[in-house]
Amino acid sequence: MKITSPVLFILGTALVAVAYTSVGAQLPASVLAGVYTEAQAKRGEKVYADNCVTCHGPKLQGTDTAGPTLSGPDFVNGWKDMTVAALFSKISSDMPSSAPGTLKPEEYADVLSFVLSSNKYPAGKTELPTDPAALKGVKMAAAPK
Repeated sequence: MKITSPVLFILGTALVAVAYTSVGAQLPASVLAGVYTEAQAKRGEKVYADNCVTCHGPKLQGTDTAGPTLSGPDFVNGWKDMTVAALFSKISSDMPSSAPGTLKPEEYADVLSFVLSSNKYPAGKTELPTDPAALKGVKMAAAPK
């Protein structure tokens, strides 16, 4: 079987495209490098207001009777040695407490983006994925300066 130049060109182009997509889709190793977008955090702010504010407060400060704080030193220190996958899995399986697991995966990713943004972790150029497996290599970190 003889392979012609146009076929080789198409195959080569496809191979380069697949390789570029795989490299481009990799997330940074830390939240300090930006793992969500500003638009995603903005969407998350609305989802948070609709589903989370009752237990976690309007400023993510938590309440005495319901949810823990989602901002500040207590939150950051509690999660800084964990992965984003662990945090994503926690909220997507346990929240909202009145109806755990009822939000769409995109809504959980948006809320997590809002929480990261509220804790001053920088935004990036790629949206936070909805697949916890894709987040396993992304570490939480101490608060940015």
